[in-house]
Amino acid sequence: MRILMVAARCYPFMGGIETHIQEVGPRLVARGHAVDVLTTDPSGELPVEEEVGGMRVRRVPAWPRELDLYVAPGIYTAIRRGAWDLIHFQGYSTFVVPIGLLAAVRGQLPFVLTFHSGGHSSRLRNAIRSTQHMLLQPMVARAERLIGVSEFEADFFSRRMGVPRERFAVIPNGASMPAPSPGVKVDPHLIVSGGRLERYKGHHRAIAALPALIRRVPDVRLHIVGTGPYEGELRRLAATLGLERRVTIAGIRASERQKMADLLASAALFVLFSEYEAHPVAVMEALSLRRPVLVSDTSGLRELAANGLCRAISCNADARELAAAMAEELEAHREVPDLALPDWDACAQALSDVYCNVLGSRSAVRSASGGVTSWPPATRV
Repeated sequence: MRILMVAARCYPFMGGIETHIQEVGPRLVARGHAVDVLTTDPSGELPVEEEVGGMRVRRVPAWPRELDLYVAPGIYTAIRRGAWDLIHFQGYSTFVVPIGLLAAVRGQLPFVLTFHSGGHSSRLRNAIRSTQHMLLQPMVARAERLIGVSEFEADFFSRRMGVPRERFAVIPNGASMPAPSPGVKVDPHLIVSGGRLERYKGHHRAIAALPALIRRVPDVRLHIVGTGPYEGELRRLAATLGLERRVTIAGIRASERQKMADLLASAALFVLFSEYEAHPVAVMEALSLRRPVLVSDTSGLRELAANGLCRAISCNADARELAAAMAEELEAHREVPDLALPDWDACAQALSDVYCNVLGSRSAVRSASGGVTSWPPATRV
């Protein structure tokens, strides 16, 4: 089966969707599918075409370079010129999706969409989400199948998009990391907060709680792992509170999986005080290494806590309450059991099953005889 995955970003960038594609794509290839990835490159510095993990990746220009809007007309052209059995849209929140959906609808190409929804730090972007959903609804409703990464996400978008819940599949992200390097031990004073450096991710709340936490756990340190536009604000907050020696802010490249595994394995506690998450890969990775996790009681994070995978604290908790909860977790020295977590093999198999069911249920599949089986020669626009 020829599958096209369409996403605003993919490897070498780091993030939930990027990790998802990098994990499931090669596994789908191993199952006999031909997987192409159509994505963007606002920088103009990455290869236009390359093979990654058996997948053929094609990048088109996107604008503006400084914002995460990803206006990329080349997405439309590439989809209309290619020939695939099925298109899988990964994520929905940028201009890549409506451009791609329009091309798929006009080309009468069967498609599925995984929402991979997340929060945003912009009040304007959050304010217009309902309008965005309303505008996307007519095209999203034409998907052969919609996929949520959690029950929360499937329920939410079923209501928001007015699509019957039975048209949704729930396929969680996997939870797998390399085994820690020999000699890596848990540091009883280390807290890790992971995720892109955006305000909505809540890293600043962990920093703000440190002064109260230090009074109870004097040697505690915080490592914020990620990159993003909020880094300057986080460093200024740490400096204002006199915590420069207590707070480390540093990203880890997507290719450095062992380094990430070793950091997570050494943490006494992983925290994510985000305002919104559907099914965060960072939390799943920490859980796969049997680390205690403390999250905000909201969105898909609440679902994880309800399933007994982590502890949740009110999303309105102040700095003292967060400090108390973190101190309790550190002092408990909890032994996290070997949890039955979803893995990437299961995720890839579930996606393969969806693809086969979609195509098997169609009375006719678009013939490739009038199209091309590869993109035109790569050119810069």
